[in-house]
Amino acid sequence: MSILSKEKELYGSVIEVVSQEDGCAVYRMADGSDGSMTSYEVFPGVELIYNDFHTGECFQGPRIYRDIMEINHCRQGRFECDFPDGACVYLEEGDLSVNMIGNRTLHSTFPLEHYHGISVVIDLAQAACSLSGLLNDISIDLYDIRDRLCGCDRCFIMRSTESVEHIFFELYRVPEQIRKGYYKLKVLELLLFLSTVDSTAHMGQKQYFHRSQVAVIKGIKEYMTENLDRHITLEELSSRFDIPLTAMKRCFKGVYGTTIYSYLRTYRMQAAAVMLRRTRLNISQVAVQVGYLNSSKFASAFKAVMGACPLEYRRDNLGIREGLPAEKSM
Repeated sequence: MSILSKEKELYGSVIEVVSQEDGCAVYRMADGSDGSMTSYEVFPGVELIYNDFHTGECFQGPRIYRDIMEINHCRQGRFECDFPDGACVYLEEGDLSVNMIGNRTLHSTFPLEHYHGISVVIDLAQAACSLSGLLNDISIDLYDIRDRLCGCDRCFIMRSTESVEHIFFELYRVPEQIRKGYYKLKVLELLLFLSTVDSTAHMGQKQYFHRSQVAVIKGIKEYMTENLDRHITLEELSSRFDIPLTAMKRCFKGVYGTTIYSYLRTYRMQAAAVMLRRTRLNISQVAVQVGYLNSSKFASAFKAVMGACPLEYRRDNLGIREGLPAEKSM
């Protein structure tokens, strides 16, 4: 039986089982949010999970006290963790994290409103027994990995490296006919890799922000996106939200993974794309709605972000009725 279904208190009532057969279980968020997890049992006590979320909120189960380790790889999007000491840290595209599920954060979110990645969830006691009988030359001490990387309630984060990319890249495109055996090889490779990682070499790589700073930055983002027709200067934002200019720029990039102007340009073009699909506004009117008085400049910016000029985009997508696209990391 799946770790997630057998130990449903890991995630609480916020997830529900969609299907479960032949070592594969599919879960989705029970609150109506767009999020799913597809889990495969690799070894007894070891599961590999594909995460696919299109929402800003991350489910948060109750704090439990079991030796269950979670290894995460972020393929797309961003993952924000809010720790009890007031610090916020971010998992970026290509990053790897190792955390004990008992070391729950206060709150977790997906700042870009989309997140795709892989989790390897390990019940240490059960997995230690199942892994011990594999091959004599494979020496993996799960408790040593826990103590080195997650001691003192730490969440270990390794920024994107070639080694991490090598381990995870092919897991996103595994042919179904070799899936079971391939998962076993890749999980063993991952655990052997973590067995040799020097945690002290990566401690300085995490960039923390206090939750009060993050709250200000999210307020800035909301203010900008609610006033798309205005050209707001960085100096005005700094003054309005009472945050030093340098700190504002650094923290915004830490939260959203890009500069303020780059983020806003992409958001403007996504909003314009919705208007082109769903309204009868002409190109000049759409341009004004997203802050462009010059239609030519708007058309150039739109093509740079969306890959087609506004007229072409409207012609090819007319009548599509979905809402505003999820925000993207640049």
